[in-house]
Order: sequence, then C-alpha cells, then structure tokens
Amino acid sequence: MQFDQMKRREFISLLGGAAAAWPLAARTQQTERMRRIGVFMRLSQSDPVTKGYLAALAQGLAPLGWSQSRNLQLIFRISGGDPTANAAAADLVRQSPEVILSHGTETSRIVQQHTSAIPIVFTTVTDPVGSGLVESLARPGGNTTGFTNFEFSMAGKWLELLKEVAPAVKNIAILFNPDNAAMPGQLRAIAFAAPALGLQVTEAKVRDRGDIERAINALAQTPNAGFIVLPENLVITNRELIVGMAAHHRLPSVFSDRFNIKSGGLLSYGADTDDLYRRAASYIDHILRGEKPSDLPVQQPTKFELVVNLKTAKTLGLTVPDTVLARADELLE
Repeated sequence: MQFDQMKRREFISLLGGAAAAWPLAARTQQTERMRRIGVFMRLSQSDPVTKGYLAALAQGLAPLGWSQSRNLQLIFRISGGDPTANAAAADLVRQSPEVILSHGTETSRIVQQHTSAIPIVFTTVTDPVGSGLVESLARPGGNTTGFTNFEFSMAGKWLELLKEVAPAVKNIAILFNPDNAAMPGQLRAIAFAAPALGLQVTEAKVRDRGDIERAINALAQTPNAGFIVLPENLVITNRELIVGMAAHHRLPSVFSDRFNIKSGGLLSYGADTDDLYRRAASYIDHILRGEKPSDLPVQQPTKFELVVNLKTAKTLGLTVPDTVLARADELLE
C-alpha cells in the first residue's frame, strides 16, 4: 500500500513537471489576446500596390512574433478624399485600434485630427515637420511618429536622371497636388537644382483627373518638354492615366515610386517603400509592447532604388546611357 501511494505521488509530480515544460510557444498561443491595428490608406485593398505594402508589413511583423492568423487583427479603412476621408478616419477611430498605420501626408494629417490618444505610425510622409505632423524628427511629441520617404537630394537626382536619359529636354513641368502640405519643400529643392542643369521649371497644379489631363496636354504643346511627378495619393490612383498620356505625347517622365514604372513610366528614383513598411512593423511592435510614439524618433529612408523601363525608353526614341544602366537597381523590358 505504501509503495502504491509513493508511485501515485511520483506520477502526479511528473505530470506537473511535464506541464511546466510545455513549449513556451504553445502555452503563449493559448493565452495570447488578439491585438487590433488600424490601417488608413487612400488605396483599396485590391490594388496591387496596397497588396505589396501589406505583404511587406507582414514580413516585418512576423519575426517579431505578430501574425494575422494568430494574434493580430487589421482594421482597414479607405480614405477617398474629403469629406469621405474624414468619415473614414472617424469610423476607424471609433473601432478603438491600439495603433493606426497611415500612408502618406494627407491621410496621416486627417487621422491625426480625429485622435490625440491612439498612437499613429505613418509611412511615406515627405516632410513630417513642415506638414505639422510632428514637432521634430528626433522628438516627435504627441501621438504620431513614423517613416519619411524623402530627402532633399532626391530632387536634384530626378532632374539629373531626366537630363541624362533625355538630353534634349529643356522645359520641366512638376505635377503636384497643391493641397498636399508636403509639396513646398520638394518644389524648393527642385527649383534650387534646376539652373545648374540648364533646365526651366514650371509648376503644374493638379487636384483631380481632369487637372492631370489638362496639365499634360498643355505640356505637350511645349517644345523639349518632360515632367516630374511628385509622390502623392492622387498620382497612385491615376498612374495608368499619367503614363498613358506621357506615352501618347512622347513625353519623358520621372517618378519617385517603382510601381509607376511597372505601369509604363520611363524611370523612377526614390525610397524603397516596401522597406519602409517592413521597418514600420518595428514601431508597431514597440507600441504594442508599451512604448510611446513620442519616444520613437521619425526615421528617414535608408534604401533607395532606381528603376528604368527600357521598353518605354525605346518607344520614346531614347537611348538609356550606360552610366544610368549601371546604376539601375532594376531594368524592365
């Protein structure tokens, strides 16, 4: 009898030890709660550009232990522009996510106006200080921080690349949305760099599809013309129109994002936006684990890419110099 009691005690002791030794991941999975992340963008979820951004975000989150299938829920809202943007932002805030990921300057400004409590992590914002999103890059203050996609040397590189690939170009139009608070800094940088390259720069303000059509049609009447498209949600949603009209009028063009080149644009130079989304995952992780956005400095891009569409160059009758080909990160044919 005493032997049986001893065996029973040993068995219970072993069982308890085994439970304590269960894999940590298995026990964590049983107790983890679902965390909620708001995603506020101008693009629809079905847009290939959006899918690329969200895939990059997932790539950044996975090594940090976050997954939609296990412990994350994404609450997606689309901002189509005022007044729908304000309605979408207000609705997203009402869902009470623990952090909001926003894309672009204007969408970030809109969602910031609807909450001072929920942390906001932005991506692809050109001038976060100038647009009023943060107090400074090092000390953002408030509830907002994130990742910028622009440094002012990029403006000169856009002009240089356009001049290298299309040396006959003398007159450059800058397509931009004047309602975007991030534009003035880019315009100043371009204006500063243009004289040294012998280029005449004019501004083409566009707020909608009709403005884009009128601006490019007007530019087509100007001899030795080309254009630069500043990064903006309006550009993303109308990229097929822009590259189509550029091809029709045989106008060389420069963009900041590679997806415009995949759509048929001539060349792009800018920050690797997918990389910004992968890096944004680290800030989401910090915030979900208790850190404040005001303690996380705004980060600038570290990876840039030059993409050239050789088929478009051939259609425009342009020969891409070897110096540009050698620097290109990707050549599309």
